[in-house]
Amino acid sequence: MPPISRLSALLPKMTSVFVLAGEASGDRIGANLIAGLRRSRPDLSISGVGGDAMEGEGLSSLFPIDDLAVMGYRDVIVRLPLLLWRARQVVSAVMRQQPGVVVLIDAQVFSKVVARSLRKRGYGGAIILYVAPAVWAWGAGRARKLAGIFDEVLSVLPFEPGAMRSLGGPQTAYVGHPALERYPMRPAQPASGPILLLPGSRRGEITRHLPMMAEVAQRLSAHPSVTGFIILSTRSQAARISRMVAQWPIPVSVVVTALDRQSAIEQAIAAVAVSGTVTLELALAGVPHILTYVAEGAQVRMFKRATTRFIGLPNIIAEKEVIPEVLFAHKGEPGKLADAAFALVDAPNELASQAEEFRQIRTLMEKGAPEAPLQDPVERILARI
Repeated sequence: MPPISRLSALLPKMTSVFVLAGEASGDRIGANLIAGLRRSRPDLSISGVGGDAMEGEGLSSLFPIDDLAVMGYRDVIVRLPLLLWRARQVVSAVMRQQPGVVVLIDAQVFSKVVARSLRKRGYGGAIILYVAPAVWAWGAGRARKLAGIFDEVLSVLPFEPGAMRSLGGPQTAYVGHPALERYPMRPAQPASGPILLLPGSRRGEITRHLPMMAEVAQRLSAHPSVTGFIILSTRSQAARISRMVAQWPIPVSVVVTALDRQSAIEQAIAAVAVSGTVTLELALAGVPHILTYVAEGAQVRMFKRATTRFIGLPNIIAEKEVIPEVLFAHKGEPGKLADAAFALVDAPNELASQAEEFRQIRTLMEKGAPEAPLQDPVERILARI
């Protein structure tokens, strides 16, 4: 009798897809994907792991998505037994259901563990990674390893298909960034308005960056173009941030809802933001800003190994410095960040220049690069069934 792995590979593929997301941003991507799949193929059976957004599209999650939400190496180590158990559950479910395609959304480490295990177990369907890891920042070795476990990568940045191809990675298609829909481009740069402060979403980031932003607020409070200060916060960190800013000599608002965030973005004259996806969201909305980051020990060593000139996504996409990057190792310098923020707000030509560069970035992301035009993720997945 043939081994189980060979028998599973010989079984006919069901008209089904298994979709897994490991955190909130992946959950939103997964929800849009499920909605698109159901519109195109109402007969398709969809299972997997997701949060509120995916469950709102009819998914019955195999287990709570929060079990996969980890931040940093320490969190991974503490929760390693649970993560390994959940990985085994996912693999067992896929081997039992034999879907035509498995889509793993971001959650890079967990996704690789699941994909490798499925290959070892003899899963014969396609495995797709949705959201490419930043292999372009770390060299060819990581890209080539992906080619051994993923049939295709769906990327959300327009330069990634070319980078993956040059580094020997798997087939990669650019399918657009979810922020394109959530953050429309503002019609014009306001002459005055509030300054947005984005200190990060994680506890450690907020501790390192919010005190520097207090100095920014104090320095800019008397500027004639500045009407106030707004901190864009996650719901989980809003109470802590509110307690911290209560000690500031300058009044500041803390907003968390999607409606309030959108209103703040529409009004803002500029922003100071910690490095991350939020800098791309600001760029797509046309908000001039400065990027900052205080890197700690392991992060400092990691940045030194990076092969990219910049860390901000708008700069990486444009291949030049569009937004200033004010970076620090181990300890921030509030005065230096405040100087950079004042210089931006006090230079109307620089504000206008950033806004024009952002329009070009948005056009590129809406169309894709000439060698890798925008594709529909639903079509890419259905082509594999």
